[in-house]
Amino acid sequence: MSKEPIPLVAADISVFARSLKQQLREGEALPSHLSLMNMLARAAGFRNYQHMRAARAAEGRLAVDALPEVADYRLVERTLNQFDGAGCLLRWPSRRPVQELCLWAMWAVVPPARHLQERDVNAALNAAHVFGDAASLRRSLFGMGLVSRKRDGSDYLRVEKSPPVEAREVIRRLKARRQATAVQRQTA
Repeated sequence: MSKEPIPLVAADISVFARSLKQQLREGEALPSHLSLMNMLARAAGFRNYQHMRAARAAEGRLAVDALPEVADYRLVERTLNQFDGAGCLLRWPSRRPVQELCLWAMWAVVPPARHLQERDVNAALNAAHVFGDAASLRRSLFGMGLVSRKRDGSDYLRVEKSPPVEAREVIRRLKARRQATAVQRQTA
């Protein structure tokens, strides 16, 4: 047996005691050490002592903090250079990694959880870019799997995914730019 302490937590001591009492009644003689440990584990909601031990060990392994995600800020900077001060995409970038981050930024302006017609998607994209090619942006979003559509090209729906860390940073900074521009327009 392991000498490593295993904490025993019972959500309700009354239910725990009742379960333990019932298990002790079932046996005629005094239970062995292992039988008593199994009874305690079952009273706490586990199948047996080994199950409780394995669950606590897994909890300890999962409690270790995962490595923090580190963004490639040079790529974020290159991507943000494609946008103006108001958060609008100025030109289509030539580098594929920058294109993908720009598409994530366009994905963020498409309303979530709403079925949209092509004109609605175009309107959202036109508000976020200035080079006048919403069709290419729309097709690229579909090609990257960020929006879905019916086979005939109607009924668009934003696909909810977790953006990569760089995309989250670009989206956050562009949102701040857009909000600052909106505030400036209101005060002017």
